This record gives sequence, structure tokens and C-alpha cells, in this order.
Amino acid sequence: MDVTDWLLDADPSIRWQVMHDLLDAPAEAVAAERSRAALEGWAAGLLALQREDGYWSGDVYGANRERTSVTWTLHLLRRLGIDPDAAPVRAAVSRVRDGVTWREWDDRPYFHGEIEPCVNGGVLALATYFGELGEGSDRIVELLLQEQLYDGGWNCDAPKSKRSSFDTTLCVLEGLQEYERAVGDADAAVTDARRRGEEYLLQRNLFRRQSTGAIVLPRYVNLSFPPYWYYDVLRALDYFRATGDRPDRRVSDAIELVLRERGNDGRWRAGMPRPGEVHFPVDAPEGEPSRWNTLRALRVLRWYHSA
Repeated sequence: MDVTDWLLDADPSIRWQVMHDLLDAPAEAVAAERSRAALEGWAAGLLALQREDGYWSGDVYGANRERTSVTWTLHLLRRLGIDPDAAPVRAAVSRVRDGVTWREWDDRPYFHGEIEPCVNGGVLALATYFGELGEGSDRIVELLLQEQLYDGGWNCDAPKSKRSSFDTTLCVLEGLQEYERAVGDADAAVTDARRRGEEYLLQRNLFRRQSTGAIVLPRYVNLSFPPYWYYDVLRALDYFRATGDRPDRRVSDAIELVLRERGNDGRWRAGMPRPGEVHFPVDAPEGEPSRWNTLRALRVLRWYHSA
């Protein structure tokens, strides 16, 4: 089967992104396919598992690595690209807004975030995507601007750690990018912070140590979906693609790394799954052809080569 046909022979959450990102399908056709995700397939299945109190089967974040928590379920819905304005989605998000709190932080409302920048960057992305901007997101943005380190990134272990973390930095960048896109006229300080964070990653070619040029951690080349909070080069490249900016020449090594992972059949294999209990799998088993990795790699390559 042709790779594109293989990608289209999938869940609506994959099909609509293939149509939009690879095929330039008409907007009406893309919207129609995207609307199906709230009614059938993985995204609809996730919505059906929510309890009336706003929680899923896990807790707020997942203290024991369970991916069935509120946070990781919402992140998966976002990565599936579910339409945030669909009625079932609005109902689910309303239940989160009205019923879910950070119990260890004085029952702070969910979309107000907690204290770690990696978590708060993700909550900011979720609040923006699902239309829950307000006092809580304002608080998160203020905190993130204050917590940026001298080298341009962020680290959940700061101030004990003086050096930024690839993982935390990308989580924050994804939140700031979503926020800027939504508000349109974001404060210049937000844009400056995002650019400095991007520069932190670009100076390191998205995966290298600045001191030696060696790969920072072997797991950065483990391409796995969904990524949760974990950093990998494909997630980073997909972030830069989503900014709409022209590719920086310093991403070329990361592009070559992704290209080396392509199989002879034109598909990318699934990496080692991230640890933790899941609601149900949304990607192939490790080592088998992965529609998510193939889709993400192809749209990153299209962005890179179209510049």
C-alpha cells in the first residue's frame, strides 16, 4: 500500500492531519474529517472515559506514571487534534474547569497550574488550545517569564540546577507558542522569552551537548507517540515546524537523524513506549510501522525542504 493511502487508512485524528499537513486538502474536507474525531475513534473513546467530576481514571497529573490522568488525557486529545469547539469537547473541558483541582496546591483550579515549569508549560498549552485562557493562564505566563534561566531555557529542578533541561524547555515553548498564537498581540516579553528558549535548543542542534557535540541523552532519538513530557528530536522538529518560521540551518543534523530512521518502505517505526499505564494504545507496538511517526516525520520534512 502507498504510504499516503496507509496513513489515510486510520483513525480520524490521523486522517485529518494527513489531509491538512501533507495533501493540502480543501478546508471544508479537512474540517469535516476533523469533526469525526469527537464522535468516533480514539478521541471519542477518551471523552467517553471521563467521569462526571471531570477526572479520568488517574489523578490530576499521574504521580505513579499513569497516563490516564487529567493532564495526559487532555494532552493526548490535543495531539490528536480534536476540535476544541465540538460540543462533547466543550462539555468535557467544562467539567475539568469546574471540578478538577491541584489538591496538593490548596485546591488551585486546574487551568491555574501548579509550580513546575514543565507542568505549567503544558497546562498553558492546554488552556490555550481548549479556550480556557484567563486569570490562571496569566499567572502561569508570569511565572514562566520569571523562571527562565540565564542560558535561555527552563528546568523543573531550578534553582538547584542552574542549567536548562531540554525536556522542560520544550514543554514551556509549546505552551508559549500556543498562547502567542491565541492572543495575537502577546507582550513582547513573551515573544522574547520564547525566542531565547528556541535559541537554547538551536545552539545545541536540538540534541547535542554544546561542550562536546555528543548526543545529550540516548532517549532523544527514541521516537515515541505520544511523547508526554519526554523530549525527542522529532517532537522538537514538529514544534519548530508549527511556529511557521523558516527552518534554521542548525536543525539540519536533527533532520538527518530523523531521515536515518526511515525504513526501506518509506515508513518510520514506533519507538520504545514511554512508561506508564494508558487508557488504550494509539500507536503501533515498538518496532512496527508507526503512522504517528510517519505522519510527523513527513510533515517535518515537507516543512524543511519547502523553505
